Amino acid sequence: MEPRGGGNQTAVTEFFFLGFSGVQKGQAFLFLLFLVIYLITLVGNSVIFTLIQLDSRLHSPMYYFLSHLSCLDICHSSVTVPKILVNFLRDRHSISYNHCMAQMFFLMTFAGSECVLLAVMAYDRYAAICQPLRYSHLMSRKVCVPLATTSWIWGLLDSVIHTALATNLAFCGADQIDHIFCDVPPLLKIACSDTYINEMTLHTASVFVSAGPFLLVVISYIYILSSILRIHSDTGRRKAFSTCGAHLTAVIIYFGMINLNYNRPSAGYSLEIDTLISILYCVITPMLNPIIYSLRNKEVKEALKKVLGGQKAGNNFH
Repeated sequence: MEPRGGGNQTAVTEFFFLGFSGVQKGQAFLFLLFLVIYLITLVGNSVIFTLIQLDSRLHSPMYYFLSHLSCLDICHSSVTVPKILVNFLRDRHSISYNHCMAQMFFLMTFAGSECVLLAVMAYDRYAAICQPLRYSHLMSRKVCVPLATTSWIWGLLDSVIHTALATNLAFCGADQIDHIFCDVPPLLKIACSDTYINEMTLHTASVFVSAGPFLLVVISYIYILSSILRIHSDTGRRKAFSTCGAHLTAVIIYFGMINLNYNRPSAGYSLEIDTLISILYCVITPMLNPIIYSLRNKEVKEALKKVLGGQKAGNNFH
């Protein structure tokens, strides 16, 4: 992939991130902080994924999709955080042109896939609570596997389009990005060529990749809430709410962060606000899902005790 310039301008071969440019003496502290968060992300999501594979009690559609969410969170975080850590050690916050395009491609793939997967998980909760008698049919393995696969493909296709358009941008020697990783909005900001198609594609994609799945989540939870309110026993209501609480929390956090990151005001954010949003979006959010799904989940806690106790688990769900 050849770096592009603009006319007779010098082609950009490397970008410099300005997100931490104001931090001079705290680089070592930030390195340790980000390293700890990244390790928690890796360990937390790996534990969730492993437990789901090992314990037969977790071989249900809800946990099947959760295992995919854990994979996405590991991938999402691993696209950006290791590079940030390396830059802290080098005390040089830069990235080559080709690596920048690759980072943006994988970041948007995993981000788009997670949006769709969260909508699929909402549909699963709808089927479990609103259609309990048909649940095993609605969410059979023949349905779950294609839904999960579609989530990954959806994000991949979205990313291919954005990355292909980004490789045609000219930067006319501009190599300073007001961000902490490579992404579409900050690259469009420094491009010297026409970005109209890129911007329209970004807004259009946000409808299909972000707003569309979020709308499906909202519709699912309207039906879910309606069904829960018709449950007469307090115990039944609490159980229904508990099965949805973790997912709803994850949805609010993730869609909130992705909306702040991609649907920016026309004037943009200040460098400090942009850096904060970027950290929340790509560093903190992937760490939270294992915590959200395990704190009040008895099945996950019992599965962890079982694995730590050296007991063996069973087969896949049917």
